[in-house]
Amino acid sequence: MQTIAVIAPGAMGSAVAARLTGHGARVLTSLAGRSATTRARAQAAGMVHAEDADLVQAEIILSIVPPADATALARRLAPALAAAARKPVYVDANAVSPETLRGISGIVAEAGAPFLDGAILGHPPRPGAVGPRIYVAGPDTAPGLALRDLGLDVRTCAGGIGAASALKMSYAGLNKGLTALAALIVLGAERAGAGEALRAELAESEPELLARFGRGLPDMVPKAHRWVAEMGEIAGFLAPDAAGGQVFAGAADLYARLSLPEADGEVATLRAFAEAAGRSSRKAS
Repeated sequence: MQTIAVIAPGAMGSAVAARLTGHGARVLTSLAGRSATTRARAQAAGMVHAEDADLVQAEIILSIVPPADATALARRLAPALAAAARKPVYVDANAVSPETLRGISGIVAEAGAPFLDGAILGHPPRPGAVGPRIYVAGPDTAPGLALRDLGLDVRTCAGGIGAASALKMSYAGLNKGLTALAALIVLGAERAGAGEALRAELAESEPELLARFGRGLPDMVPKAHRWVAEMGEIAGFLAPDAAGGQVFAGAADLYARLSLPEADGEVATLRAFAEAAGRSSRKAS
């Protein structure tokens, strides 16, 4: 039986763990200081709590944490990694920029453990569904590709350390950046009294785009606070292009604002537009 450490048991991490345990793996995680809700989610996924010294006994460590926590996790596990007689493969699968990723890689390398750059594209695994796609990059991707035998759709990303992270930044930038742009435009149109006219025009000329906004805007609202750091990482990724960095720094500011209680009015506006967009899409079909 393979032993995989998945840190942490959030929505994505616990779903990945459930896929792994469903294919016969033993999955370790860290539950120190976690809430009762998180502990229940981990238990439902078949995850077992372990101290850091035991986590590094796994064959593979999958780091699946909020972007702002990725470097801290590597630093936390570095002493245990350095002390381990048999080093696990450390896979950072977080939404971080190549620059941040290389810093994490350096921490793991100093501890003497092999490292893979990872990127998760798509929604958390669901029973009966294929995905998400997990890309790995690095000098030896074989350990990551071995996770295919445990039910994960793992693919190689050419280009070495930083390539999978760049893919994640690009993919997330298009998806979540488009949602940010839609939110800004919808709010601007509604402030100017053109919201209904915009919706009607999109229904006629861009029905697929309108349907996407109808789904994406309400889906974004409860996740906005989690997307702030990711937008900051994308801004860093695009920093060589000043305009790109500014666009995603602005997206980070938008998502931070929409996470605040005082943004309830704007959130209600976005939800109302999305509901109307959904009605338009259903009529069209």
